[in-house]
Amino acid sequence: MGASSGPKRLSGMQKQALALYRGFLRAARSKPAEERRQIESVVSTEFRKNSKQVDRKNFIYIEYLLRRGNKQLDQLKSPDTVGLSSLSVDSSQTTGSSSS
Repeated sequence: MGASSGPKRLSGMQKQALALYRGFLRAARSKPAEERRQIESVVSTEFRKNSKQVDRKNFIYIEYLLRRGNKQLDQLKSPDTVGLSSLSVDSSQTTGSSSS
């Protein structure tokens, strides 16, 4: 009786995070092979790290990460952008990224 009859439903933030992740992977497809692999690696590493380090109940910080990720995705979609770098963000202090 403890087994669920279907897949677990995702929260709105989880859906946003998955959509963002898929968006990064789609955007990476439009880049040359070497940059694509680097982008996929950075994205995978960042999402995996945040899933382990960020408290799931820290909604304000998660919303911040989603906003920051969407801005980075918009930059990545630009034809002038060829790569993506990893940013280190401490939850007690935010760092800005320079736009090119």
